[in-house]
Amino acid sequence: MVTPTWEGYATQLANAEQEDLLAALKDIIEEEAINMSQEADVFVGKDTRSSSASLSKAVLDGVSALGGRNKDYGLVTTPQLHYMVCCQNTQGKYGEATVEGYYKKLCQAFIQLTKNASNCTDDQKHLSVDGANGIGALKVREMESYLKKELHISLFNDGSAGKLNHQCGADFVKVQQNPPTGMKINSGERCCSFDGDADRIVYYYTDSEGQFHLLDGDKVATLISTFLKELLTQAGIDLEIAVVQTAYANGSSTNYLEDTMKVIVRCAKTGVKHLHHAAQEFDIGVYFEANGHGTVLFSKAAEEKIRQLAEDSIADDERKRAALLLQDTINVINQTVGDAISDMLLIEAILAIRGMTIQQWDAIYKDLPNRQLKVKVSDRRAIDTTDAERRAVSPTGLQEAIDTLVKKYSQARSFVRPSGTEDVVRVYAEADTQESADALAHEVSLAVYRLAGGVGGEPKPLH
Repeated sequence: MVTPTWEGYATQLANAEQEDLLAALKDIIEEEAINMSQEADVFVGKDTRSSSASLSKAVLDGVSALGGRNKDYGLVTTPQLHYMVCCQNTQGKYGEATVEGYYKKLCQAFIQLTKNASNCTDDQKHLSVDGANGIGALKVREMESYLKKELHISLFNDGSAGKLNHQCGADFVKVQQNPPTGMKINSGERCCSFDGDADRIVYYYTDSEGQFHLLDGDKVATLISTFLKELLTQAGIDLEIAVVQTAYANGSSTNYLEDTMKVIVRCAKTGVKHLHHAAQEFDIGVYFEANGHGTVLFSKAAEEKIRQLAEDSIADDERKRAALLLQDTINVINQTVGDAISDMLLIEAILAIRGMTIQQWDAIYKDLPNRQLKVKVSDRRAIDTTDAERRAVSPTGLQEAIDTLVKKYSQARSFVRPSGTEDVVRVYAEADTQESADALAHEVSLAVYRLAGGVGGEPKPLH
């Protein structure tokens, strides 16, 4: 999440020849008026990939060579490293900058929250977790003792045998709409998958007919925002809560949040940095990408209001209980970045408090059938978008063509956006039936191919 100007500097440094590197660094120092006498701490962590050890050492050596101070955290998840930096930058107000401090803060808050769940059976406390053969699996194992048996985790794809993200992990499950390989699933059981660096999470289950059901980032955002809104109402605290989504969010989730829950919904450009910034504009901002990457942000003023009520000796019991629940919820959440471990604990606590099964959570709203396709083009810059990537500005005639195609189907919408990394255009379509969503996605792909310089053969129909 580097600011765009620094992306330019990173490119400059990466492309500098060895002998020109110092000169390139000096240019950046001058241009940004960086005070070189200021002490700099750099926190470094690594994951379980074989390349990590040498890359980590290179970073540590580089920081030392420039006179900075290193703190090497060794094996940690990406969100754990973000957490450490936040603890350091808030002089410990956010928490203790150690892995143990992270486990203690999150698990204690989780245990406090689940005390509000009535008669939770061992069955309801059980969760199957797919660790994607990544760093998250190691860390869940480490954390288990801090949970004091309040959550029973069966861990699969723990890295002892399989390859990272191979036929497992959040992305595989979301795209394939299938459970991961190497996981035993009983019908109706709650399961979740992390991605490789444990900053994304998706939930799923199979029903008695063996049908697979996915609960993605949209379902997670809905569960969390509904819970928070109810607590705010009980506490009688007037705070503005919003859910930030991208254009990929399922239309059913947006309708449910706006029409039923009366929650503000903002649409931001794809990419966590855009969602994070949009969420900061509200007292409480819940943001999740459909892929399961997201978290909740509380403004300083919101945290202060909640704290005051929780400590108010004359507040009535119901309001106070809601404020205490909100406080524990804040402590379970890693506000620095999407964090699969933290999100998992929050979801498990909410389900327990509400006495809700995964089937009941899934039934809050029904996803509209959708399809994602990609079209190869000679230059992705031919496509330019506006309105948080929901409308195409160029090439001429493309948006008009999409609008005409969308009108042919019921409850339909479609948008296109250029990939950030390769010469392809991503197509998203949604409609009342899977056949319609597939047909619309195909027709929009053809329009992109014809108007935006498609390469190779024309896109073929899906059926």
